[in-house]
Amino acid sequence: MGDWKTTDGLPRRRRHRALSPLREHLRDTFWFAPTAALFLVFVVWSAATAADDAILTALRDAGDEDAVSDLLGIAEDAKTVVTTISAAMMTFIGVVFSISLVAVQMAAGQFSPRVVRIFVRSRITKATFAVFLATFVQSLLVLTSYDSQRDPALVASIPLVQSVLTLILVGLSVVLFVMYVNSTLRLMRVAHVVDLITREALRVVANMPLDVSAQKPVGTGSGSDPGSDLGPETARIAHHGRAGVLRDVDIARLVRMARQNGVVLRLVPRIGDFVVPGTPVFAVHGGPVAKALRALSFQVSVGAERTFHQDLGFGLRQLSDIALRALSPAVNDPTTAVQAVDRIVQFLSSVAQRPLGALLHRDRQGTVRLVQPVPDWTELVDLAFTEIRGCAVSSPQVTRRLLAGLDDLLGAVPEDRRAPLVRHRTLLTQAVERTVPEAADRAFALHPDRQGSG
Repeated sequence: MGDWKTTDGLPRRRRHRALSPLREHLRDTFWFAPTAALFLVFVVWSAATAADDAILTALRDAGDEDAVSDLLGIAEDAKTVVTTISAAMMTFIGVVFSISLVAVQMAAGQFSPRVVRIFVRSRITKATFAVFLATFVQSLLVLTSYDSQRDPALVASIPLVQSVLTLILVGLSVVLFVMYVNSTLRLMRVAHVVDLITREALRVVANMPLDVSAQKPVGTGSGSDPGSDLGPETARIAHHGRAGVLRDVDIARLVRMARQNGVVLRLVPRIGDFVVPGTPVFAVHGGPVAKALRALSFQVSVGAERTFHQDLGFGLRQLSDIALRALSPAVNDPTTAVQAVDRIVQFLSSVAQRPLGALLHRDRQGTVRLVQPVPDWTELVDLAFTEIRGCAVSSPQVTRRLLAGLDDLLGAVPEDRRAPLVRHRTLLTQAVERTVPEAADRAFALHPDRQGSG
C-alpha cells in the first residue's frame, strides 16, 4: 500500500488503513503511552531478573564465590544510587509537569484554546512522561529485588543487571528532559505553533483519497449535491450514541461493509459537525438495507472536540482563531496575524486545484462505496478570510498581507474559483476605504505586501 502523487505534487495514500482511526484517537489521549511504558517496564524487569538469576546460578555452579562476592559489593554500591533515584524521580516529575501545565495555559491564552491539543499530541512530551514513570517504577522494583542476606553463599538475588538497566533509564530520562524542554519552548513560539497546525492540515489534504486523474470534480460548487449521482436513496441510518462533534469515521470498514452489501453509503453530516442522538449520519443508496448495515452508526467516532484526522477545515479554523486573537484590542499583535495569514494562503494554495465538496472512497475494484462531504472551495475561502478581514481593517500590516495573499491565490486557482477571492478582495478594499480617512493611509493599507509592512 504505497504512496503516490497527484497533479499538485502532494503524496496521498491509495486507501486508508483499518486501524487509522484508533491510532489517531490514541494520539489524542495522554494515558496510552505511560500505560504502555509501565507494562513494558514490568516485562523488561522480569527479563533482567531472570538474567541476574542466571548469572548467579552460573557462578555458583562454577564454584566461583569470589566473583559472587564482587558482584554483591557492586550491587550494594548501586543500591545507594537506585535509592536516590527512587526518592527524587517523582518529585522531579511533579515539578517539571507543573511548569508544563503553566506553559500550556499561557499558550492557550496567547494563541487559542484549540492549540492545547498540540501539547497533548506531542510525542516527545508523552515519551518523556512515560520514561520518567518507567524509571521510577523500575527503581522501586529493583529495590524489592535486594536480598538482606550478605553471605555470598546464601544470597538469593543480586540485582546487577536490574541496577544497570535503571542507570540506563536515568540517562535516557536526562536526554529526553533536554529534548522535552526544547520542544516545550518551541511550542510556546507562534511560528512553530502555526507551522505544526499547517503541517497537520496539509496531511489531511494529502490523505484525501481522490483519484483526480480518473474522476471528474465532485461538489466543486457551494450548491452541489454529493448524492445526486449515486442512485435512489433507500434508507437513512441515525446516530444512537452520545451527542458531540463528529470526529471521524472508519473509512476502511465502511467501504468493506458497503461492498459486501452492494450499496453506496453517503455520510450525511460533515466531519466536525455537532450531532445528537437521532441525527441521520448515513444515507444508503442503490440497494436494500441489510441487517448488517443497521450497525453503521457504530462506525463513527463522536467526541468533545474536533480533530485533524479527517477534518479538512479544522486547520483553517485554528489559524483563523490565532489571527483573530492577535488582532483583538487586548492583544494587538498584527505580526502574529500576518504569520497566520501566511499559512492560510499556503493551505488554500494546496487545495486550489483539487476537487472539493465530496470525497469518493472506492473499493479495490474502483467502485465508489462511500461519499464523504467536505467543505467546498467557497466555504474554505470564507472560513479563511471572512472574520480576519472584518477585524483587520484597522491594521494596515494585515490588510497589505491579505491583499497580497488574495492576489497570489487569484493567480493560482482556476477561473471558476476566482469569484470568492475577488469578492473578499473587493470587500476588504471597500472596508478600508470607508474606515481610513486619510488618502495616504488608505493607499498604504491597500498596497499588497507579502510581509505586511516589513
